[in-house]
Amino acid sequence: MARLAEAFFLALDQGGHSSRALVFSATGEVIAQAQRAVATQAPHPDWVEQDAQVLVESLHGVIADVHATLGQDAKLVRSAGLATQRSNCVCWDRRDGQALSPALSWQDRRAQRWLENLALDDVWLRARTGLQRSPHYGASKLRWCLDHLPAVREAAAARRLACGPLASYLAANLLRERPLLIDPANAARTLLWNLSDRDWDAELLQLFGIECDVLPRTVPTCYDYGALAWGDTLLPLRVLIGDQSAVVFAEGRPRSDTLYINLGTGAFLQRPVAALSSPPDGVLASIVYADETDAVYVLEATVNGAGTALDWLREQFGIDDIETRLPNWLRMAGEIPLFLNGVAGLGSPWWRADFTSHFICQGEVQNEPWAQAVAVVESIVFLIAENIQRLQGETPVQRIQVSGGLAHLDGLCQRLADVSGLPLLRSAQPEATARGVAWLLADAEGLRGHTSDGKRFAPQQNLACSVRYQRWREEMQQALRN
Repeated sequence: MARLAEAFFLALDQGGHSSRALVFSATGEVIAQAQRAVATQAPHPDWVEQDAQVLVESLHGVIADVHATLGQDAKLVRSAGLATQRSNCVCWDRRDGQALSPALSWQDRRAQRWLENLALDDVWLRARTGLQRSPHYGASKLRWCLDHLPAVREAAAARRLACGPLASYLAANLLRERPLLIDPANAARTLLWNLSDRDWDAELLQLFGIECDVLPRTVPTCYDYGALAWGDTLLPLRVLIGDQSAVVFAEGRPRSDTLYINLGTGAFLQRPVAALSSPPDGVLASIVYADETDAVYVLEATVNGAGTALDWLREQFGIDDIETRLPNWLRMAGEIPLFLNGVAGLGSPWWRADFTSHFICQGEVQNEPWAQAVAVVESIVFLIAENIQRLQGETPVQRIQVSGGLAHLDGLCQRLADVSGLPLLRSAQPEATARGVAWLLADAEGLRGHTSDGKRFAPQQNLACSVRYQRWREEMQQALRN
């Protein structure tokens, strides 16, 4: 595949269902890509984990695959970046990188009861971290590992324990230098990181009983993290970032008038803000990028039950091929039930980890599989709409930009535009996380300018959906009071 000499960039995206490697040109064209599935285990209720070593092997595999696909053009790749699930965490042996725990997913809530009983001032916690008290974040998971896994306790006693966000574990195992480093976006998702100081918080570490020296050192998002094996040579890893954090860079520098929504396993809403400030009730303050002189902050909201809610529906009711049938189902007319969606825990703006998901039906047709699936999709839209109201701020949001696996559903996108009253743009290039990583790599070398066209959804009058939304809001408030 002979090409004119140009700059290519390798974006690695380690997600919940797969690890991917995509090579982009400086203008945002996908040159080559590879993907390998990874399994998730749920050995007990509320436990969600992955084999940490399998994640490393899957990344080695996609790197080798995409290198082979490029052939002679592999030499045009200048640098690499890695995006991971932010709230996932791992414990490992700092001497050899061996995992001492599973990779505990952001969906994992095994330490929920312990965290609920912890003497902790939630207002103080929110001011320090920008986050809510939640078992989805890393601190309570790391504490659980220290309390329940003998190998972790032994390594801690021998001063050879390392632990932290998944990104730091993967970097330690992928890079020749075995660094113990982390970027701000991933560090900030632990409940142990001070958003103002941009470093580990001594009081929070003491509260959770975690030693600072077992955690990775925080460095800028764009940094010389180390060298990655690239065929017979080495490739510098120069970006480490959270998967959702990378999304806001998919079309270039983030815009403050745009709400970025990534619709995947969960639905993640991010609105860039000019400076760090106290977030509105029910939503989060996050950092997506930082270097020595600059930082990009966002207001953020989270709907835990997006793709996860469709998985729940499949398992609970035995509805097969939901993804392939949904486009047609979303065009069907008829009575639709309401779904109160607390799958994987009710996220923003209410933050109820123990909320019970259930349908509210008024007729036989509403028990049909197609109607239930549409109700789950509409619950995602309604939860997003509730959060949009809290993210508006003094300067209103002017548009929505969506990405992610569920964004391909025209029926979901149109309903979201209708209910929110905002125009919506869906990028023609769906790989938002990887594109964001590639843009940061190119931008670091002064090479800017990848944007893509997409499909626009203008808000329309949708009386039936609007009526269901108002009924859903009333039912949700009633359920929250119970």
